[in-house]
Amino acid sequence: MAANVIHVTDQTFDQEVLQSDVPVLVDFWAEWCGPCRMIAPVVEALAQEYAGRLKVAKLDVDANGSSAMRYQIRGIPTLLLFKDGRVVDMRVGAVPKAELVRMITPHLAPAN
Repeated sequence: MAANVIHVTDQTFDQEVLQSDVPVLVDFWAEWCGPCRMIAPVVEALAQEYAGRLKVAKLDVDANGSSAMRYQIRGIPTLLLFKDGRVVDMRVGAVPKAELVRMITPHLAPAN
């Protein structure tokens, strides 16, 4: 897994995601999910490219059912974009990288 991707759990979700001072892309996934494995390299690439401007987190829905229920995750992969503690956008399924870039770009602080 990429160094810039963090794993969050039900216990760490609020601190890592909701209280983050930068937008957070959360990948709700499971080990057995083929489309989740397909999109993983894209998620990791985004973590590298936007390091410092975007936090990228993965949450295993099988091990962290409370967070999955809290955000009504019905299909995986589901990618939720959080900013200032709330969901500002979402995508469901193994969407192309360009689609995720379009999703996150409006919510990022300008590059230094």
